[in-house]
Amino acid sequence: MYERRGAGARASVAVAGAVLLLAGCFSSGDDGNGANEPGGEVSQQPKGDDPFWVNPDGNAAEQVSAFTEEGKKEEADLIKKIAAHPTGEWITPESAEDEARGFTEAAEKADRDALLVVYNIPHRDCGQFSQGGAADGNAYREFIDQVADGIGDRNATVILEPDALLHVVDGCTAEEFHQERLDLLKGAVEKLSSLENTKVYLDAGNAGSNPSDLYDPLKRAGIDQADGFSVNVSNFYTTEDSTQYGKELSAKIGNKPFVIDTSRNGNGPYTEGKDPWCNPPGRALGEEPTTKTGDDLVDAYLWVKRPGESDGTCRGGPKAGEWWPKYALDLAKASQQ
Repeated sequence: MYERRGAGARASVAVAGAVLLLAGCFSSGDDGNGANEPGGEVSQQPKGDDPFWVNPDGNAAEQVSAFTEEGKKEEADLIKKIAAHPTGEWITPESAEDEARGFTEAAEKADRDALLVVYNIPHRDCGQFSQGGAADGNAYREFIDQVADGIGDRNATVILEPDALLHVVDGCTAEEFHQERLDLLKGAVEKLSSLENTKVYLDAGNAGSNPSDLYDPLKRAGIDQADGFSVNVSNFYTTEDSTQYGKELSAKIGNKPFVIDTSRNGNGPYTEGKDPWCNPPGRALGEEPTTKTGDDLVDAYLWVKRPGESDGTCRGGPKAGEWWPKYALDLAKASQQ
């Protein structure tokens, strides 16, 4: 049995120009410990532990500044747990090339790699909270071309289409769209992996899925040309369960490595009530992003979903992808980090 859930709509992002203006305002921070004191400059995590770029203009960083200005030091310190770490930048179709260029150039100036999320497949999220996507196959291919042109030869890691394959196998996406989706994913893998310094991880669902259902779709979607696959994006399964699931998948597709989204899995999944995947209470931040996982098959723990951004208009949340300060605080409070 599968969970139908939105992957977390793309978060609102800074325009490329603003990103570039800020790029010179933070240090490479190899000896730093992430964000400085609340209200201060956001710096990078030590590159040897976490090579990904921390966006100094992200929602969490802005919230730290806002709480500091309001004299709410305790709240600012809690949100700093999020602001100090790199999170995925969800590319918006309307300005895909500019954003991909802006984020990768800003990351390059900080001597880090950009972590990008491509989430625009046609018939996305089956009409749920994160519904939308490209109008058709041609529009999607154009979008991928724009992302590739924006990245160029700069360093980037791309998480490709959260939920797209999962919704092929769980009955959420209509069968008439399956072949087109697999073809589009394969084309996207080919295009993005052809870039000199880009790694591509094709999304492969979560530990609530049956891995045997994903073997064939992954192969048909071009996993052989990808650098690996991603699991648990925007979900809450524990790192232990996600690792086991990923290894079962990997064994059937050429021992491909994988990355795990640990952004909100600190307390595992919520199992009560309707839509347990949507803004569930009592969740916590998971392992901090790092490439030092201690497991040769797990390339990284990543915060692909940006902690504190809503899954959708459920449990009092704003629309999918919008920043929700209360939820961010709850995640940080529940975290033991």
